[in-house]
Amino acid sequence: MSLSVVALSIVLALQAPSASGTLQAPIPGRPGSPSPAGVEGTAWTLVDLPEHVLDGDRVPTLTFAGGRVQGSDGCNRYTSAYTSGGDGAFRLSGPLAGTRMACRGSGGQRAGAFRTALRDARRIRIDGPRLTLLDDKGVVLVAFEEQAQELAGTTWDVTGYNNGKQAVVSVIIGTTLTLEFGADGGVSGSAGCNRFTGTYSQTNGVVAISGVAATRKMCVEPEKVMEQEAQYLQALTMGMHRRMEGARLELRDADGALALSATRAAGR
Repeated sequence: MSLSVVALSIVLALQAPSASGTLQAPIPGRPGSPSPAGVEGTAWTLVDLPEHVLDGDRVPTLTFAGGRVQGSDGCNRYTSAYTSGGDGAFRLSGPLAGTRMACRGSGGQRAGAFRTALRDARRIRIDGPRLTLLDDKGVVLVAFEEQAQELAGTTWDVTGYNNGKQAVVSVIIGTTLTLEFGADGGVSGSAGCNRFTGTYSQTNGVVAISGVAATRKMCVEPEKVMEQEAQYLQALTMGMHRRMEGARLELRDADGALALSATRAAGR
C-alpha cells in the first residue's frame, strides 16, 4: 500500500463517528476545534442544557475571571478555580462553592443539572459567539452564548438600591426607577418622581457616573418617594464595579457592597 493511501485512511478514520454514534472531539488546530484562547475575561449566558427548558430571567451564566469561573446557576451564585490547555482541555480544579438558597421545582432541578455539567466538563470549545463544554468522550454537556459587556445603548429597571445606611432596599411599590446608558456617554432615567441626566465612563469594568441633575417636581405619593429619589441618585454617584449576567445588572462599590441591582428593560 502506498504512503498516500495510508495517509488518506488515517484521515478518514479520524473524521468518522465512533461506534456509539457520539461524534469525537474535533482535531486540534482545525476550524471548530476546542480552544480556550481568549476565554479569560469573557461572560456567557446559557442557551442549551440537554433535557431542561430555559425560561424566565434566571438563566444560568458563566464568567471567566482571574483564573476562576463564576456566575449564577439560576438559583444560587457559584465560583471555582479552573484549568485549561491549548488543546481544549478544561476542568474545575477546585470545589464548586456558592450560596445555598433553596430553589424548588424545575428551577432547582435545572440548577443542579447545570452544576453537574460544570463538574463533569473535560473539554471546552469556542465557535465564534458560542462556547460548549463537553465530557471526556466529547458529549456536549452545556452550551452558552457570549454576552456583550457593553453598557452603551442598554436600559435597566432597578430592583434594589443602596439607601446610604448600609442597606439595600427594594423600590417602593407604585414607583419606577430606571437607568439608561446612552451611546454618547450620557446617562438618564427615572428617579421615581423626577427624570435625571448625567454622564458616565467605563474603565476596566468600573463605571463612574457624574454630573447627575434632576428635574424639580415634588411628589407626595407614594409615601417617602422623595426620600427614595434622593437615596437612589446618591447611590448612582458611587464608583461602581459592573457585573452583567444574562438579563441582570449589578453595580458594586470598591468594597463589594451592592449599590444597585437591575433587570434589563423589555426589548432593550
